[in-house]
Amino acid sequence: MAINHIDAPTLHAWAKRSVAELSLRRAELNQLNVFPVPDADTGSNMAHTMEAALAEADKGGDVAEALAIGSVRGARGNSGMVLSQVLRAVADSTADSHIDARTLVDSLKLAVELVDRAIAEPVEGTVVSVLKAAAQAAEQALSHTQVLVEVLTTTCDEAAKALANTPSQLEVLRKAGVVDAGGAGLVILLECLLAEVSETEPREGIAVPESVFELEVVFYFSGDIDKLEAAIAPLGDSLVIARASETEANIHIHTLAAGEVIEKAFGLGAVTNLRLEVLPAKVVAQEPLVDDTPRVLVSTRDAELAKLFSSIGATIYKAGMALSPEDIFVGTPRGIDLGGAQVVPVHSNVEALAAISVYAPGAGAVTAMTEVAAAMRVDKPSDETVGAILACCHDLLREGDEQMTILTSLNLDAEQLSRQLGVEVIAVHVPGLRTEIGVE
Repeated sequence: MAINHIDAPTLHAWAKRSVAELSLRRAELNQLNVFPVPDADTGSNMAHTMEAALAEADKGGDVAEALAIGSVRGARGNSGMVLSQVLRAVADSTADSHIDARTLVDSLKLAVELVDRAIAEPVEGTVVSVLKAAAQAAEQALSHTQVLVEVLTTTCDEAAKALANTPSQLEVLRKAGVVDAGGAGLVILLECLLAEVSETEPREGIAVPESVFELEVVFYFSGDIDKLEAAIAPLGDSLVIARASETEANIHIHTLAAGEVIEKAFGLGAVTNLRLEVLPAKVVAQEPLVDDTPRVLVSTRDAELAKLFSSIGATIYKAGMALSPEDIFVGTPRGIDLGGAQVVPVHSNVEALAAISVYAPGAGAVTAMTEVAAAMRVDKPSDETVGAILACCHDLLREGDEQMTILTSLNLDAEQLSRQLGVEVIAVHVPGLRTEIGVE
């Protein structure tokens, strides 16, 4: 049964659904990304921005305002910036996070204004075109009906049509044979909202393929870790829980029920840095087969680092392990028989972490990983104190930096550091490790 208005709990539920859906389709959106530069990060940027919005909303208060604040602070890339302005428009158009058909129209119209103001030279055939089409469709639908689900259905339909038309508006999309990645992300968000309002599963094209593909689910969890383990262990295998403390951990699991895993995680605590990847199909054979599935490998003698790298999907190299040309080795392979494996050169643990985190199966994987590692500036503080770490962070920062990653044995408040430094800070606790700081 459809509802005719969105309240604070419904808006919060939409944000959770959107985080899960954007994370699930991150690789798909990344592959569409050819404009303004083909850097294959639109899906990652939109997922990250929405995660930041949800994290702020999880703290309490007015949901719409919190989503706006979190997204603006955590916005990454052009697509993340546009998303943040859409959420800012929602917050400015609502009272107490209450959205009806009229408010939806007002929000979309204001979003167009804010995005036009934020982008110096808007380009047709991008997310801007899809957003404008959605706003116009919503306003036209409102002249015929006040029923929210009907207005939203029309809005989604017209946004999808506008997305399909983007290649005809932008030559680079037409040559690549793709639609605009940011526009596709916006359509996903609108479809998630429609699904929430109509109290149904998302429409075809948005559904999670849990029954067909096994997924690798990775996220950072804050809450009761023992309860989470008990809840999700029966839902899959390859469960790895790398604890940063008694209440925080990186979680890794292979599962056919990704939606249920994510739902239980959000229900038991706070979830950030959520990432999903489709795993290669499993083959059942009468005789053992040689496993030639591509692997991302890294070498470390530190047990805690090994847990961290494993939690984000890497295989820990052990002496004598046979490598194949399909494998990717992250590091400097001194004395290692590569067996033709490809190499992503890194010179620090924080670079390795960044490279592994962006891995997505495909021909461009090594290039993307190498570029991420090479673009990161890395340093170590003069000593293991908060003051020295903060000073080192300030020395590393330059205008335009978006994210800082700190690997450290100290317990740092990442949120406080983010406010002090003006960039998103990810602090990963690794017992016994000398602090490394990377900026990208």
